[in-house]
Amino acid sequence: MKKLFLTALLAAVGFLSQAQKLEKAKDLLTRKKLPEAKTEIDNVLAVEKNKTSSEAWYTKAKIYGAIAADSSLKSTVPDARSTAFESMKQYLELEAKEKDAAKRNIQLTLDNNAPLIELYTGYSKDAATFYNASNYNDAFVNFKNSLAVFDLMSAKGIIPIKLDTTTTLYAGISAEKAQKPDDAAVYYGKIAENKAKGEGFVEIYKWLADYYRRKDDIANAAKFSALGKEVYPSDPFWTGFELDMAREKGNKEDLFKKYEAVIKENPDNYLFLFNYGVELYQTGYDPDAKKRPANSKELIAKAVEVMTKTLEKKPDYANANMVLGQIYYNQGVEINNENKDIRPKDGVKLTPDQLKKKDELRAETAKKFDLALPYLTKVDELLDSQGKLKMEDKDNLKNALDLLIIINEEKVNALEQKKRQAEAKKDAAGVKAIDADIKKLQDTVTKYTDKYNNIDRKH
Repeated sequence: MKKLFLTALLAAVGFLSQAQKLEKAKDLLTRKKLPEAKTEIDNVLAVEKNKTSSEAWYTKAKIYGAIAADSSLKSTVPDARSTAFESMKQYLELEAKEKDAAKRNIQLTLDNNAPLIELYTGYSKDAATFYNASNYNDAFVNFKNSLAVFDLMSAKGIIPIKLDTTTTLYAGISAEKAQKPDDAAVYYGKIAENKAKGEGFVEIYKWLADYYRRKDDIANAAKFSALGKEVYPSDPFWTGFELDMAREKGNKEDLFKKYEAVIKENPDNYLFLFNYGVELYQTGYDPDAKKRPANSKELIAKAVEVMTKTLEKKPDYANANMVLGQIYYNQGVEINNENKDIRPKDGVKLTPDQLKKKDELRAETAKKFDLALPYLTKVDELLDSQGKLKMEDKDNLKNALDLLIIINEEKVNALEQKKRQAEAKKDAAGVKAIDADIKKLQDTVTKYTDKYNNIDRKH
């Protein structure tokens, strides 16, 4: 009996001794003797059975938090703040086991959550300091830690807010600037998933959509594009992005259906019409006829229809005039090449039917060139009157003038042939009239040639 009593007494003495050490650590903290308080609390928690004491962990969190906040001491314990945070997590974990909910987190409540708030603000201040010094890597680490504290407070119901938008934004920006796009995507993603809206936030949604598209993560690219469109429905980026996604899938039929839907949703947007027309023509046309799809003629006809509608919306759009002029010119060239392929073989003269066919093809070529002329001329009128041109506009002007020269030279050649026929018939009046037309066309060729040669100097 005495032995049992002595054992119990020794255990009580041990318990009292540890309790006294904890009280001593708390007293040293109160008197701001932080190095001594740290040594004392470390000794308390070095004892295995004390590791189940939420009060000990809470005291450790306060001591290490105070060291982290002390400019003269924090360098002596570099991990003081992270140690304080881990200690707070241990405290809250142990307190969560308390069956009586009313008794949970009493110490933290009595302190108005100060230890956690001080950890949050401490990380935030350091993050801001690093960010302003362009040390984006350390800024990211501290913004990330600040958010970890915030998330803990939010999860425990200490604060009612679920997203710290500003800190999350700067965590993403810091990660991006530190060349850590995968980390940036995590924090930008939190903003987008919460459908946050603010000054410049639309760029976050765009960044995420493009980031995942480049990673070939179609599901997430579509997800963030849809979120962006929901939050910022008037921004035209989303429609263009959806078209890019459809284009990258490689299914032209799906892409064209998407264009039709987009144009229906945006009937006044001439750019969607223009891009659709270009897509149709590029799909249907190849300089090598053997490489064209089976429905090439239908696609090109649709391209002409769509490009014509583009110019109905915006008649002064040089790009659309150039494309439509180019389409008609290319058609004329193909007919002309067909005409050239009909030629005498092995010294045998062309048959009357062949000669008739050549005349028909010449007429069709001239008709296509005549269709191209007003559009190419419009390009010249729109661009040549301007000052310094962008590279794209300068290229368009050069191409338009080049084609205008070729078309008019072809007309001169055709008139030269008519002149020879008139001379053979000794039709003096006819020859004179043709000469006048030739002179007029030659003057036009000279005019366009001079313009072409002076483009770089003028523009």
